[in-house]
Amino acid sequence: MRNIKKLTESSYEGLQDDIKNMVIGTIDVVNFPYHERDTVITIKSEEFTSICPKTGLPDFARISIHYIPDGKLIELKSLKLYLNSYRNVGIFQENAVNKILDDIVKYSDPKFALVIGEFNARGGLTSRIVARYDKKR
Repeated sequence: MRNIKKLTESSYEGLQDDIKNMVIGTIDVVNFPYHERDTVITIKSEEFTSICPKTGLPDFARISIHYIPDGKLIELKSLKLYLNSYRNVGIFQENAVNKILDDIVKYSDPKFALVIGEFNARGGLTSRIVARYDKKR
C-alpha cells in the first residue's frame, strides 16, 4: 500500500528542481540579412497549454514573444511545435515563461527578447508573467 499516492500528490512534483536544464524541444532558426537594423518581431500563440505541477490541472495562456533578431530569425513552424511540447509538462507558469525566454535566447541569440505569458483564470486568479533579455546589458 505504500506505493499508492495520496489524492493531493501530483506526478509532476520535483520537475522544477532542475528546470534550467530541462529540454523541452528545439527551435529552428534561419539567417536574417537585415540584422543591422533593429527590426522588432512579435509572435503570439493563443493556444499555449502546460500542466500545474501541484494540481495536475491544465494551465491555458496566451504567449507573446517580442524580439529583435541579431542575424537569426525564429522559424515559426518549429516554434509552434516547441510551444506545443509544453502540453504535458508539469511546470509553474513563471518557470514556463522564463524557460521559453531561455530557449529563444539559446537558439536565436537575439539582441533583445521579451516573453509575456497571460494565463487564464483558475480559482478566480489570473497571472501575467513577463521575462526580458537584453544582450546590451
